[in-house]
Amino acid sequence: MDFTFTEEQQAAVEAAKAVFGPVAPDSVPSPALTPGAVADDFDRALWSKVADADLLSLLLAPEHGGAGLDAITLCLVLRESAKALARVPLLEHTATAVAVQTYGSDELKEQILPRAARGELVLTAASAGRTGHDPAQLAVSARRDTDTDTDTDTGTGTGTGSWILDGTQTGVPWAHNADHIAVPAHTPQGRTVIAVLPHPHEGLSLAEQISTTGERLGELHLDSVHLAAHQIIETDEAWDRLHQLLTTGTCALALGLGERVLRMTGDYTSKREQFGYPVATFQAVAVQSADRYIDLRAMEATLWQAAWHISTQAGGALPAAGDIAVAKIWASEGVRRVVQTAQHLHGGFGADTDYPLHRYHAWAKQLELSLGPAAAHEETLGDLLAAHPLG
Repeated sequence: MDFTFTEEQQAAVEAAKAVFGPVAPDSVPSPALTPGAVADDFDRALWSKVADADLLSLLLAPEHGGAGLDAITLCLVLRESAKALARVPLLEHTATAVAVQTYGSDELKEQILPRAARGELVLTAASAGRTGHDPAQLAVSARRDTDTDTDTDTGTGTGTGSWILDGTQTGVPWAHNADHIAVPAHTPQGRTVIAVLPHPHEGLSLAEQISTTGERLGELHLDSVHLAAHQIIETDEAWDRLHQLLTTGTCALALGLGERVLRMTGDYTSKREQFGYPVATFQAVAVQSADRYIDLRAMEATLWQAAWHISTQAGGALPAAGDIAVAKIWASEGVRRVVQTAQHLHGGFGADTDYPLHRYHAWAKQLELSLGPAAAHEETLGDLLAAHPLG
């Protein structure tokens, strides 16, 4: 088994470091210092640099202006972006573009992918559902505008009719500034489709929500929204694959953030002295830091297992959902433990708004909320183990 990253993957990491490395955490708007939303838009200047470095098209095929790489590469880049608290929709944009490339109609691909690869179009995805706890596809209904081209037994059709969507999706990241929003929906036959909604669009409205990081989220309301057939992705597994990539990418963000926070903690405790010695030399401090290092290594190992599984679609004792559940368990709990220990070891300095740690704490909390509680993922893993006995 070879855990070495390829030359292409390593080159993507170097490009990401060149783009995100100069970003100063102090320049990221703080939710503690800004009433309401920290900004009306994401960091467009950084977005342009990301696009110029070809980091938006890593997973797209060459015919669409991309490099044809995999989910592991995306996770490597997201890891670097999280270290800088990069305020760009890199994960949602890339995951949606991959779904369009893999499952979308030729017309939809032509309409979206070339401009998305250059960053001229911004894409995002709704994955929280109505409450953040229920499956996202159940929050929106999709029905054909006419039954003339529909098989009543399978719910499939010729693709010549339009669709009508109704429902609500909460907590949609970057929704106010996106040009297209991928929205999962359920049909009367119980199938899941993805609607690629242009924004703005008649019948689509957005209410403002504020995340823990202070960023604007969108509560998406669809009231008899009409879409052409080519704007609907009907392949059964399309939403599962898109959701898997979004989830695994969020785990990568948690890993990158945690690594930067532990590095900040190490630097601080190495310089802070008590009784004439750096506090990093105290046994209690060293043990806590070592525990958090173990958390990060477990987060990393489970992340690459999940990313490899969805990249290769390889078989195994469990489906990809099992590896993703394990990665989510470690990421949601691990990132919380890392920032809590960092706050503790920094003392009162960690809560000082002149120091960037409080920003990382807010972003970590948002990632933990996005991933959901570890207990729920443990239950999912238990169900998978029951359905797929090992050995």
